[in-house]
Amino acid sequence: MRAASSRAGTTGLTHTARRIIHLNYGFQLLFNLLWWMPVFYAYQKAAGLSDGQIFGIQSIYYVAFCLFEIPTGLIADRIGTRNCLRAGAVVMTAANLAPVVSVSYTGFLVHFLAIAAGRSLTSGAASAYLYDGLRAEKCDEHYLKAEGTARALGLVAKVVCWPLVGPLMAVAHPTPYVLSAASAAGSFVCAIALPRLAGAEGGTAKTDGGRGGGGAFLRDAGTALRCVASSRWLALVMVQGVAIFTLSRICQVNLFQPILLDHGIAEASHGGVMAAMTVAEAVASARPQWLSRRLPPVAWVSILSLALAGTLAAMTFGGPWAVVVLLCLFAAATGFAYPIQRKLVNDAVPADAPRATLLSVESIVDRAVCALAAIAAGAYLAAGRLDALLWHSALATAVLIGVFQLLLRSGVVSPESAGRAAPPARPGETPAGAADPPGTARSRVRKPL
Repeated sequence: MRAASSRAGTTGLTHTARRIIHLNYGFQLLFNLLWWMPVFYAYQKAAGLSDGQIFGIQSIYYVAFCLFEIPTGLIADRIGTRNCLRAGAVVMTAANLAPVVSVSYTGFLVHFLAIAAGRSLTSGAASAYLYDGLRAEKCDEHYLKAEGTARALGLVAKVVCWPLVGPLMAVAHPTPYVLSAASAAGSFVCAIALPRLAGAEGGTAKTDGGRGGGGAFLRDAGTALRCVASSRWLALVMVQGVAIFTLSRICQVNLFQPILLDHGIAEASHGGVMAAMTVAEAVASARPQWLSRRLPPVAWVSILSLALAGTLAAMTFGGPWAVVVLLCLFAAATGFAYPIQRKLVNDAVPADAPRATLLSVESIVDRAVCALAAIAAGAYLAAGRLDALLWHSALATAVLIGVFQLLLRSGVVSPESAGRAAPPARPGETPAGAADPPGTARSRVRKPL
């Protein structure tokens, strides 16, 4: 019986592999189920924080995330990915309780700093543990499906739970943070139940974590920076991606509630609107093949960036229903853009370069720009200039994309390996560039807050 079940590489899953996958589903769903996401702006406003303080905290959060991303890979290598998941779950549980214990500027600052620490601890460790666990069971071929299903289940949970936030807050105001802490505690239970992996504790702690880990990391970091400096195409593609990441983060996280409140949409409806946006983004992310192949990927990223900018500007017109529709269109455009942009960056990375470290560099740049954008957004909102903020963001994006296209068409910068139209994925197939190949499972996998 055991011999038959061990032939999982071609026929099925072993008992241990199935346990790893199911516990990973539970961990990913519960760890990322932030009930407070649709209402955190209004919650902090009700606590007496000003727009400047709220967006200042967001800026600090992005900077902290950048800094925490640097050492957490080394931490996972030293203590093992399973232990890293447990540590991240404990930190996330405490982080979600901070605003309940202290409803003040300090409480929310501690909350977001701890969120940054908890997410950075698990951002790559979860995928690394899943990949190593399935590989140890000779079930490697199930890795991508397991990752995709975990993300889908997490999105479904948000769609179901977020519309309940408003009514639950009416019963007990701190409910979103208490439920988020309970969910994080549930993820800790899942992490405790994860089986110990044979040969290594889910990472490289017993193989190379104790010797030269920091030196190897520094060497990869130096190589990555030299690659960016020597490849104008790679640098330019990364800069183009900043527009998508910054617009999507600032609109869907920082400006989501201010936009709805400005158009008279009650706080009780915010969870439902965010759920609709999540569905739109999830569908588009899974179907980039719906876009025409007549244009190369680099052109589609520029077009989608301009679509995001135009949608932002259009939100200054119309009533509440128009804004909800525009927010869903914005989310769909973001969903289409992310996998295409990721493929462009991966295509631009030289074959012998440290791919995971270069993706970390891109993430750090994105979040650094978000930190500056959050400060600017807070200043605009404090002055009561939301419409001006949306228009200026749209114009800045249009200028950035215009400069990018000018450099591309003038021949100053030319694609070194990207820029060709991506073949459409078949139904049920993971689109090219939408996920890291199995061999890069230890890369820092990005999950937006």
